[in-house]
Amino acid sequence: MTHVLKRRTALKGLALGAAASAVFGIGRAHAAEFSFKVGTDIPEAAPLNVFLHQAADAILAETGGRVDLKIYANNVLGGDPAMFSQLRTGALECFLVSGINVLSALIPKASIYGLGFAFKDDKMVYDALDGALGAELRKQIVAANFVVMDRIWANGFRQITSSTKPILSVRDLEGFKIRVPVSAMWVSNFKSLGASPTSLPFQDVYQALQTKVVDGQETPLALISTAKLYEVQKYCAVTNHMWDGYWCLFSTAAWKSMPDDLKAVVARHLDAFALKQRVATATENEQLKQQLATLGLVFNDVDRGEFVEKLRSSGYYAQWKGTFGDELWDHLEKVTGKLA
Repeated sequence: MTHVLKRRTALKGLALGAAASAVFGIGRAHAAEFSFKVGTDIPEAAPLNVFLHQAADAILAETGGRVDLKIYANNVLGGDPAMFSQLRTGALECFLVSGINVLSALIPKASIYGLGFAFKDDKMVYDALDGALGAELRKQIVAANFVVMDRIWANGFRQITSSTKPILSVRDLEGFKIRVPVSAMWVSNFKSLGASPTSLPFQDVYQALQTKVVDGQETPLALISTAKLYEVQKYCAVTNHMWDGYWCLFSTAAWKSMPDDLKAVVARHLDAFALKQRVATATENEQLKQQLATLGLVFNDVDRGEFVEKLRSSGYYAQWKGTFGDELWDHLEKVTGKLA
């Protein structure tokens, strides 16, 4: 069974589960007292959306149909900047947002966990973001007038793909035309590695690769699969160069409209399903390498230390330490070890 079919099966299961809920009187037959739109920027079949649907069904059931979260995936409500603007005005009640990308435009220090080659593995990421570093970031998000759930959802480690040559060492990035998200962190990371980054929204990536506006890109394997980037890319370097995730944010007005008992149910399920989604994403990434290889993507590993040294010698870590400040940097290095 292919990766795509597995996802379709999962989504079909969700639909059956929702139908079963309706039979027992807790479906969406009647208008909910609190009906909230939830926006995401990735394809419907991605694990993030699959588990958001499961969380929404659990919330609908436990609240007796009073709270209905309606998931709008794949930029249906607009691109990230548009959804973030809608969240800030209250037109959108909930948005799953990257701290490195859109959120950092308002809260620059929110991008700290996206530092290039800072984390070696998922455990190190979650030790930081479920610990003191994450607690401090959530304080800053709340200060910016949002409500944020405690657990960040996984997008995963990012890999570099190319249509022109394999990226075997940091030298292969010299002058390499690579698409990156619209974010100062990503641009800085790849410029420091010697590449030539171009910032584009994710919905424009496939066409940019197809028309050779850029020769490569960097995303987690799940997005390489769901967006079918393997059709326009030949090589994939397993760099694990950056980890990204999605904070689950609510507009303050929407959150305050609910009584405390319903808030507790919503927060508990969203955090619980975030933890499940993390595990599913990690498991899926283990399987995706083999599946994508059968579709023609050629994989290679790299020497992580070589890339770290390039970033260190270029002044990249020192520059960002100055941006983030000593307190956040200390929280980070207590988990990652010395970077700058």
